[in-house]
Amino acid sequence: MSDHKPALRRLITQLAQGARMLSLDGHDDFNQGQISARLPGADTFVIKNALVGFDEATPDEVVIAPVDHTLDAPKLAPPELPLHQAIYRARPDVNAIVHSHAPYTLIFGATDLVLHPLSHDGAYFAGRTGVFTTTSNTVLDIGTGDAIAAVLADGNGVFLRNHGGVVVGKSVRHAAIFAQVLERACRLQLMAEGTAGKYEWSSDADVELKRDFIYADLSVRSYWEYAVRRVGRSWPETTHWPTR
Repeated sequence: MSDHKPALRRLITQLAQGARMLSLDGHDDFNQGQISARLPGADTFVIKNALVGFDEATPDEVVIAPVDHTLDAPKLAPPELPLHQAIYRARPDVNAIVHSHAPYTLIFGATDLVLHPLSHDGAYFAGRTGVFTTTSNTVLDIGTGDAIAAVLADGNGVFLRNHGGVVVGKSVRHAAIFAQVLERACRLQLMAEGTAGKYEWSSDADVELKRDFIYADLSVRSYWEYAVRRVGRSWPETTHWPTR
């Protein structure tokens, strides 16, 4: 990444901003959970270090790790590095990953419910998520990471049973926003499941229209910019982070 220093600096700032967004959306679990990203085609990626939570991540609290799991990892890399390495290796189109223990995502993944397009949020993920059930333990080895990547396949997310969720995207913007979208989709469907009556969800035709418009790249960028402003209101110091 040394040949792309301005791009790398922007990526690292976006990573820290994405972590703060996740905090505001309820993804905090002490210092657990990760957000990572890479420049397209790079053989290394940046990731929030193991010691800080989403709510205290800064551009200085990021480490650079290799995609190749046989290479040495930085001292402060999170223990679940193999999860990210496996997905980046399996999915060249993925340039950012969020793994968190967001409560509604975790609860939903502990059930046998199918995620329906109950809301706009559910429309994005319906039919695009898998469930990994082999273990609920911390992902410490590349074999487990590869198994999760296999369940992910060409989808957008994976429920890790009794452990949380994984969301992938083609950029930090997409992964951070869609991790928030998944948490909202799970929360709304769990609320609907708790009602006494039957509930409906969007048609296949509406799902496609929503994906093409509500979650188009331009729309995602506007959601990201809103979320950055929200982060800035909560932590004014983040507005001074380097972007060039």
